Amino acid sequence: MTDTTTGMPIPGVSVILSDQRTGTVTDSLGHYRFRNITAGHHIIEISHLGYKTLVEHIDITANEVHHFSLEPSFLKNEGVTITAVGNATSIRKAPIPISRVNRSELMAVASSNIIDALSKQPGISQVSTGPAISKPVIRGLGYNRLVVINDGLRQEGQQWGDEHGIEIDEASVNRVEIVKGPASLIYGSDAIAGVINIVTTVPVPVNTFRGSVTGAYQTNNRQASLSANIAGNKNGFNWNAWTSHRSAMDYKNRYDGRVFNSKFNEHNAGGYMG
Repeated sequence: MTDTTTGMPIPGVSVILSDQRTGTVTDSLGHYRFRNITAGHHIIEISHLGYKTLVEHIDITANEVHHFSLEPSFLKNEGVTITAVGNATSIRKAPIPISRVNRSELMAVASSNIIDALSKQPGISQVSTGPAISKPVIRGLGYNRLVVINDGLRQEGQQWGDEHGIEIDEASVNRVEIVKGPASLIYGSDAIAGVINIVTTVPVPVNTFRGSVTGAYQTNNRQASLSANIAGNKNGFNWNAWTSHRSAMDYKNRYDGRVFNSKFNEHNAGGYMG
């Protein structure tokens, strides 16, 4: 990995095979390495602060070397690759408007659930039927008129009952990709309003270990939340584990005071390896 202007190697570049859900970073000499990759056609996404993001289609047949050069830029190109359903494609080549919300943006917003956090985005709102129960709405349409996807699987339980919200732990979400407008040809006839594609797990680079602990508190209903996540990649073997806890007392309003039976207690845990 080199600089197009100077020809010098670039260390610390993020190199991701989007459709394989694996990635790595370049060393001090600008070298990177993937192991145990399936032969065939792949999409590689290369990004580094201060350089334009590069998205290329490559064919891998055996042990081979691919050299790339990055062009300096004062702005980081937010190139996103959609891989939840259908064929992987760059966001710049997508035929419909797509926006992306990163984990850092979600964590910066005080919210009671993932849909509550997304409702701060333009064109996105929510229908709330109780504490921590929210349904997404895109441009005025919701329920069975939009599709919610979690790591490639549809989440449809919230469509048929007012007391059901999105059953996805906000603490496990890595990023959210939002398609606004009709997307029926790609996602099915019920995607009239759009699509909310939630990606929870993204593998860490090879021979890397990461961990995080986050917490939040809200004063009205005394809601407290705590989550922890650890992930690693040892010679291409990925693993990730997370857990979270959230509890709240009865909330109050200016007319009735405390609203009884509005408290809740929630535990979540998950993980994967492979």
